[in-house]
Amino acid sequence: MTTLEFSYSLHKLSSSLKPFALKLTRDMDDANDLLQDTMVKAFTNKDKFTEGTNLKAWLYTIMKNTFITNYQRMVRRGTFVDTTDNLHYINSGDILIENGAYGDFAMDDIYEAIENLDDVYKVPFMMHYRGFKYHEIADKLEIPIGTVKNRIHIARKLLKEDLQVYRHKN
Repeated sequence: MTTLEFSYSLHKLSSSLKPFALKLTRDMDDANDLLQDTMVKAFTNKDKFTEGTNLKAWLYTIMKNTFITNYQRMVRRGTFVDTTDNLHYINSGDILIENGAYGDFAMDDIYEAIENLDDVYKVPFMMHYRGFKYHEIADKLEIPIGTVKNRIHIARKLLKEDLQVYRHKN
């Protein structure tokens, strides 16, 4: 693929990448910056693209990795390293002492709400919570995958209702 063809392909795909950039950044200006960074990286690394493979998927991967790298850089920039004898990491400007009692009460309420669920909802919900995939839960419980998804959805809905007291008010 010539440089001109590659450039044309990048330009053609840029409009389909913008919604993904916006989803990642949740800000139009940041999304435009991310899209531009992605295009620059793709163009400068065009020799690493294997012709005949999926260019769009390659661009999505570049965008996702660029976003992650930028996010990690931003987090590191916000961290202050104390070089005194104590050698503590301190988040600059954010010194917060929190009473853990509220969190303990909330966790107790969450565990109680989960325990109060009927087993038909609790079992698939807890399996999903522990990392099982829908199809694994369906196989293990010998029920259709749609039923698994429905029961997990209902469990979440019931938990949300039971734990409404913890809903943040904006």
